[in-house]
Amino acid sequence: MLRLFVGDDWAEAHHDVELMDASGKRLAKARLPEGVAGMSRLHAMIGEQLGQDAENADEVEVVIGIETDRGPWVAALVAAGYTVLAVNPLQAARYRERLSVSGAKSDAADAHMLADMVRTDAHQLRPVAGDSPQAEAVKVVARMHKTLIWERTRHTQRLRHALRDYFPAALAAFADLDAAEALDLLARAADPAAAARLTISQISAALKRAGRRGDLAAKAAPIQVALRTEQLGLPEVVTAAYAASVRSLIAVLTTLNEQVTVLSKEVEAHFGEHPAAEIITSQPGLGAILGARVLAEFGDDPQRYASAKARKNYAGTSPITRASGKKKVVAARFVHNDRLIDALITQAATAVRVSPGARAYYDKQRARDADYNTALRQVANRLVGILHGCLKTGTLYDEATAWSHHAESLAA
Repeated sequence: MLRLFVGDDWAEAHHDVELMDASGKRLAKARLPEGVAGMSRLHAMIGEQLGQDAENADEVEVVIGIETDRGPWVAALVAAGYTVLAVNPLQAARYRERLSVSGAKSDAADAHMLADMVRTDAHQLRPVAGDSPQAEAVKVVARMHKTLIWERTRHTQRLRHALRDYFPAALAAFADLDAAEALDLLARAADPAAAARLTISQISAALKRAGRRGDLAAKAAPIQVALRTEQLGLPEVVTAAYAASVRSLIAVLTTLNEQVTVLSKEVEAHFGEHPAAEIITSQPGLGAILGARVLAEFGDDPQRYASAKARKNYAGTSPITRASGKKKVVAARFVHNDRLIDALITQAATAVRVSPGARAYYDKQRARDADYNTALRQVANRLVGILHGCLKTGTLYDEATAWSHHAESLAA
């Protein structure tokens, strides 16, 4: 079989590419523009090197190394039938050090390095997963939904820090600063003097607009008391500046709240259309939103994970062993997909409350002197294995089956 190796060092506007044969000889290199024109030129370069052999696709393999696994360019490479290997930037950096210790770096040199890397180490690299369009759509909306939630948390912390500096009474009045009633009242009265003038009726109206129920006047009373608490103040001009800043933060938080709600519906809609949705949501601790995040990060390529262990390793829930001489240490994986591990740990925290098997497994880990985080990670690791089995066999989660082989040890 004729094999051609391509290194693709991508940037926002262009791609530096190098074509290499099996002996490591450079065949061609170029800087290509992003988009259709660049892709057409890359196909032409590959075709020129393959010549008549390109007519017999069964005898030709084009292997491309690139430091990303998403975007229209990567999708076009996969659609063209090339073997696309997504190279982790950390792997690329370490391989670059093998070729040069001087620290020199250029886009053309990186293209050469990537071509040589896939020529010699293709067996160590992961091909770009062949996820379905439905899974890709879930990934897009689920990731953005989580990103907006993270942004909301960051802006809420900024709001908290600002209020602590000039209006600490607001922190006592509102336990949840990104709640609708807190944003409503602080937008209307962002300085201590104006907040102190808020009436029970005005506060009750804000609670009603936020969807609160029950005796609103009784709920409004402690808020009013807290807002009228005597506190140390700042010069009027400084307080006015803080109030203006807080109103801007509140405007951002209000928009973020609205868009998180909008995107949550999109996440549920796209996830609900995926064939694996029923299996995923049958797992303990996984609803539509969290299940969509798990699907988004794992993908749905049935060939991506050869075993449950492979899926656990990718998830980052399985431990790693460092052994040298007489020293052996088992530790948590600190290099992992942050979005995936966040979803899996959240699932595990819920599962220990709703699943007897998960709870018993968690208790067993704690009995072994594992701390809370370690025990929860072990539960998450076990749940990933259960999910892998369910997806592989196309069956829904069953509590008895999932924990059956742990029954004796858990009982003991």
